Amino acid sequence: MRAWLLRLGPHRDLTGMARGLGVSAAAALFMTISGAFGSNAMPWPLRLTYWMAMMGGGYFWGAFVTRSFLGESRRRTGNLWLDALLCALIMSIPYTVVVWVVSGTMFGARLGVSALPMLSGSVLAVCMALTTINMLIEARRHAITTASPTPPKFLERLPLKLRGAEVWAVEAEDHYLRLHTSKGQDLILLRLADAVAELEGIEGLQVHRSWWVARDAITDAKRGDGRALLTLKDGAEVPVSRTYAGLLRDRGWI
Repeated sequence: MRAWLLRLGPHRDLTGMARGLGVSAAAALFMTISGAFGSNAMPWPLRLTYWMAMMGGGYFWGAFVTRSFLGESRRRTGNLWLDALLCALIMSIPYTVVVWVVSGTMFGARLGVSALPMLSGSVLAVCMALTTINMLIEARRHAITTASPTPPKFLERLPLKLRGAEVWAVEAEDHYLRLHTSKGQDLILLRLADAVAELEGIEGLQVHRSWWVARDAITDAKRGDGRALLTLKDGAEVPVSRTYAGLLRDRGWI
């Protein structure tokens, strides 16, 4: 059950999921107290139940849509507001029908089909608001998490001529590593596994048994014949093995 919830959720841990559910619960309380969208006609216990169910269900549906549409990287267009709007549109279309059915049942009167257009606007507004709030919280959390108080240890290994350069990729060559950087290339004696551990703090991934690549270094990604190929800023072409392809797809790299 825990694994299933984590796959659905927009966060990779239960703390993040609890935070998202907390936002939904707060919204449900606000809707209950204000009697939003005509719900003030219901007794408050029923109203609270209604909004908790709608917001809770909306959270899990929105989490699934966000993860499916944006991937683990949480970005599709690169613009948070546009990504939030697109996710809200995708979420609101089927969820309007859910709200229509549940509202008709709990209000004790079947809502006509003519009510759908107006209802869809309300559902879209709520989806947009909550999606934006959750995405802003997640973006802030990600910025704090990924911010490194000290430079990655690996940067201390850069040869003098490469000091201060951006590390674009690390390529294993026998017992050596070829460094691809913004100041050129050079070789150092180190295992790739040790390099990957010391590169913590730079957004990047191991994409092949012989390659680690920084996200910002990728200028193009191609898929074909079941394989993916990344092109870096220095023109290097990096193969993506099947072992790592799934993770790269989840993060929106390919």
